[in-house]
Amino acid sequence: MAIYEYYCPTCRERFEQRRPMSEANTAVTCAAGHRVERTITAFAAPRGGTALAEMPMGGGGCCGGGGCACAN
Repeated sequence: MAIYEYYCPTCRERFEQRRPMSEANTAVTCAAGHRVERTITAFAAPRGGTALAEMPMGGGGCCGGGGCACAN
């Protein structure tokens, strides 16, 4: 399952909906029944020249806190 963001130009509302990836291109309507547009999701990215690989990570090991069996 993936979370997709949609925008209804009639209601001027944004909302999210969980759907299987196989239904990513299936038409969606808002709560009022208007056809909506899928939007591009904004996400956070580091600024100021710090590469992602240089950013400090919490915890230890490859999974950030021992979430795997690598014993780090």
